[in-house]
Amino acid sequence: MTQTLGRLNPPTLPDAGALGYSQITTVEPGRLAFISGQVAWQPGGERAPDDLTEQARLVVANARSALDAVGATPGDIAMVRLYVTDLTPERVGEAMHVVLAFLDGAKPSLTGIGVAALAGPDLQIEMEMVVRLPS
Repeated sequence: MTQTLGRLNPPTLPDAGALGYSQITTVEPGRLAFISGQVAWQPGGERAPDDLTEQARLVVANARSALDAVGATPGDIAMVRLYVTDLTPERVGEAMHVVLAFLDGAKPSLTGIGVAALAGPDLQIEMEMVVRLPS
């Protein structure tokens, strides 16, 4: 089977690979899935936890469910966008260890975006993905 996703970290750019993601992801022809932003909402309607790390755990659980629904794994993710309220280096650290564990070494392209608010007043983190579906 040919490689469907290529990961690049050119020496002319900062070494994103050392941080757990890639500067560039190339995608071979195939079907793509665009997965809406996943937040710390649960199927039973439970309130999102107050803790950012706990919200990140729910976000990646929801992201894994979305990947399962399309027959994909973290290795099939081409792009991740993380939206975090009140973004600081400390808050990035709180969330990233959970996100990197979910990615399981896949190192997709990743963008972190600080935002004033998300879809609900108790939400602190949201993750959307572009996924190349396996053949």
